[in-house]
Amino acid sequence: MAKVILTHEVSGLGIAGDVIDVKDGYARNYLVPRKLATPWSAGAEKQIEALRKARRAKEIATIEGAQAARDALQSAPVTVSVKAGEAGRLFGAVSPADIADAIGDRATVDKRRIHIAQPIKALGEYQVKIALHSDVAANVTVNVVAAK
Repeated sequence: MAKVILTHEVSGLGIAGDVIDVKDGYARNYLVPRKLATPWSAGAEKQIEALRKARRAKEIATIEGAQAARDALQSAPVTVSVKAGEAGRLFGAVSPADIADAIGDRATVDKRRIHIAQPIKALGEYQVKIALHSDVAANVTVNVVAAK
């Protein structure tokens, strides 16, 4: 087992600043090359504490911002315009990046925090969950319409 420090949030493992034990291959081949984690060392304790302190300060400031963003997102549906065939089937699927682009100026949303329950492959109205903060999530209505 390898001991690593997470530098970013990793689903199922933890958030930035957490010290975790993972299998050697997972750390060596996935986490470290993608800069999601750094190998743990005695000198890294200062880095861990700095990450935790920054996260605490940021969390207090961002919870109000996340609630405001949630209200802005839930106030009106998001319209995504995509290419579609005659029967209303899409050429491909609507991705989280498409939804993040459609949200635009209403709120800053990271595409990795958009959770689509089922792939969107037809025109219509869908519900999408967006995790804005660890305690704040928005249920957003997405209207998929054909591009003109």
